[in-house]
Amino acid sequence: MKGGKTMRFRPCIDLHNGKVVQIVGGTLADKKGKKPVMNFESIKSSRDFAEIYKLDNLTGGHVIGLGPGNQDAIIDAVSAYPGGLQAGGGITPDNAFRFLDAGASHVIVTSYVFSAGKVDMDRLKLLVKAVGKERLVLDISCRRRGGEFWIVTDRWQTFTDVAVNPETLARLSGFCDEFLVHGVDVEGKMQGIEAELVEMLGRHSSIPVTYAGGVSTMADIDTVNGLGQGRVDFTIGSALDIFGGTLSYTAVVKKMEGSI
Repeated sequence: MKGGKTMRFRPCIDLHNGKVVQIVGGTLADKKGKKPVMNFESIKSSRDFAEIYKLDNLTGGHVIGLGPGNQDAIIDAVSAYPGGLQAGGGITPDNAFRFLDAGASHVIVTSYVFSAGKVDMDRLKLLVKAVGKERLVLDISCRRRGGEFWIVTDRWQTFTDVAVNPETLARLSGFCDEFLVHGVDVEGKMQGIEAELVEMLGRHSSIPVTYAGGVSTMADIDTVNGLGQGRVDFTIGSALDIFGGTLSYTAVVKKMEGSI
């Protein structure tokens, strides 16, 4: 990634109960009766959004199932855009090829690897052996605590004892093709990015990395580009007009075509 890297816009499709949604990060829990704070729920299908991204030639985006009941919608999306989307949400060695064979370019993994608060290296190695490093994305989404960013799992509710820092990035980069990093504390709030996190990723990630969380204006995109040294890609959810926000999806696509 060193030298000449141009930041990319990576589109997203988030799913809850099979529907395309945008939620406020950290409000999705497994507790019975507790509903997530929902910014948006679409009448369009996951396939509809995948076809939009395919038409605009946006590659490397992700479709993620938030909780159970999303596997069919994930399949619909990746099959509509073969090779164009990564698939995540409950991925294990046993089900990974269902999504890869349907058209996903990569599978995205969190909870299977970050188990019981730690990196389960045996599981990580098993996954790499099953699908290949080149088709694996590690989701190292994180929340701030005590001045550091810590990887969170279980719908972003459970803190692990793994910090997102240069050492962790270096260690895990040998086992995956890319990182996906949500700044969970600002996810879905449309109030700006986790600047310190973006700067760290741009400085220390040796493999492609996509940042999500708080991007809501063109100025935020420029900030990610600057702090990330052009080496950190980004995604936008709730702020986009296609997800009920005010930031023009078309304008973002055109901005990136102009290669900032």
